[in-house]
Amino acid sequence: MAELKFEITESLGVLSENAKGWTKELNMVSWNEREPKYDLREWNPDHTRMGKGITLTAEEVEILRAILNGEDIEDDIDENEIL
Repeated sequence: MAELKFEITESLGVLSENAKGWTKELNMVSWNEREPKYDLREWNPDHTRMGKGITLTAEEVEILRAILNGEDIEDDIDENEIL
């Protein structure tokens, strides 16, 4: 199995911390030396191990923000693709 390379290029915030010290974080992460994307997942205290998470493009974050804010989404976006 190929080695997974990652670099947290920017820490945006911590959402929570569990009893073992793992934190659920929103970061900008470069995976395998690609352009950084928004990434939401749990990390151990020294960021050497991670849990399952999701990675989002800037466009997907804007759509998510609109959904969470209860805003109308532009008509050119197919809402069925979001759900």
